[in-house]
Order: sequence, then C-alpha cells, then structure tokens
Amino acid sequence: MFDTTELAPESEMGRYSIKEVETLSGIKAHTLRIWEQRYNILKPKRTDTNIRYYTDEQLRLILNISTLNRSGYKISRIASMRPEQMREEVLKVEISRDEPDFLMDSLVRSMLDFDELHFEKILQNAILKMGFEQAFIRLIFPFLVRTGVMWQAGSVKVVQEHFISNLIRRKICAAIDSVYVQPGADSKRFVLFLPENETHELLLLFTDYLLRKKNHHVVYLGCSLPMTELPFIATKFKPDYLVTYLTVPLESGTLNNYIKRIAAMLPECKFLIGGSQITLSKVVLPERCIAIQSAEELLQAIEKG
Repeated sequence: MFDTTELAPESEMGRYSIKEVETLSGIKAHTLRIWEQRYNILKPKRTDTNIRYYTDEQLRLILNISTLNRSGYKISRIASMRPEQMREEVLKVEISRDEPDFLMDSLVRSMLDFDELHFEKILQNAILKMGFEQAFIRLIFPFLVRTGVMWQAGSVKVVQEHFISNLIRRKICAAIDSVYVQPGADSKRFVLFLPENETHELLLLFTDYLLRKKNHHVVYLGCSLPMTELPFIATKFKPDYLVTYLTVPLESGTLNNYIKRIAAMLPECKFLIGGSQITLSKVVLPERCIAIQSAEELLQAIEKG
C-alpha cells in the first residue's frame, strides 16, 4: 500500500499527546512509557517544552503493537520484529480473532490511512461472525465513541471523521433498504429527527434500522430539523414516539427548555432522547421523556410502552 505519511511534511501529519494515544489505542500511558524506556520500541518526538507527542506513523505502530500484545505476543518478541514481519503477524490476528478490542485497532488504522478496502474487510468479517446488529453495537459504536473524543479534541482530522462516517452510513443505509416491514397489531409509529445544527446521523440511522426490523412504522426526518416543524408531522402522522439524539450543545436555549418545549408541543407522544449531551448534562426530563443510552434501552422503552 502506498504510504503517504512518508511524503507529508511533519506540520501536516497527525500530532497526538500520550493521553490521546491512550484513548485511541486503549493502551495506558504508563505502559507506553515502559515500552519506550525498557524496549526502545517507541520513539516519541518532543515539543520545545519537552512534552511527548506521537505522529501518525508512530500511532500506527502502537496500534500494531497493541493488536499483537492483546493476542498474546510478548513485548520482547514484538520489539525484535522487522516492520514487514509485524504487519504480517497483525494480518494473521485480524483474520483469526473477532473480539471487538482486536478489531478496533484495525478500524482506527483504516481511518488514518483512508483504507476503504481494509475497513470493508474488517467490518464485513465482523458482521458475518456477530450479525449486523451486534457488529454495530459491540464494535462500530464504541469505535465511533473512541474516535469522536479525538475528533472533538482536534487529533482526528475532520476529513478522517467524514471518511469513516460515510463508509458506516453506507452500510446502515444498505441494511435499512434490505428490511421488509410488515406492520402488525403491536406496531408503533415513530418520528426520527435531529435538532437544528445536529448532523451526527449514524445513531439515528441505526435506530431507523432497528425499528423497521421490529416492524414499526417510521418517518425518518434526518438532520437539523427546526422544532417548529414537529406539530405539523404530528397532525399528519400521529406518532406514538419521537426519537432524537443530541451530541453537540444547542446554539440557543438550554437543554432543559428544548426538551420541555417539544414535550409541550406534542403532549400525546412519548419522547425518547439520547446522545452525549444527555449523558453529560444534569437534565431533568418531563414525565413522558425517557433517556436512552443504548440500543437495548431503546427497545426496552418501546416494549414497556
């Protein structure tokens, strides 16, 4: 594979603190320092104030070491490997192991390298072994949480985040298209939307897939919907539930007020709401509003009625 990092000037390369590498790789900072000092396997660069940082190339190396170490290879053995030998051993592990922790490192490498074929291979193997739902619940969404932290910190480029998000989006849309909905007596009616200026759509799309697979009626309204449009769709479609996710702070008003206004606009609907803003905020939800933190909680809330 053509390695563009060899051509990129250092100012254009990724620059990761030891804490950020810890988040992306799952390897503790203490362990990274041991690998550096005892085995001389890592050679981080230093800022003018003597603070460690790592480049894209070094992060790839750490991900490879992490994959092999999780698979039982001793660090002393890994440290003695030539680069091409290490890559060969990593490929063997990717083929033989299907645990999310092993595959996560491979997905991060795919993102850094814009390697669509590698990403497709890892994800397709995960889907074959776990099934579509479990592959997304156990692998893809934890991966997005991990990289989302780095994107917000500026360590993952916007272009990298867009690249990987669109690959995942394509997979979910294909899965949605393959679902044949057969509504029954127990089917509910759902409106799915994201608030204005909210564009992180993958979790909403996955919710669409889950609901359709359960044979519910779904109206999918997508990103950045003005709140004032909700009463109109309510009169036309008469939903039992509204579902939304908040991952970025609201530009106007508080989260509490936003939720209360929607609850007041559609008093007959239940409101399922998730996302990092709900997780991080001390929001008091009205009676008919339910916080959801996972796919399991979403389905449980629906089953309870």
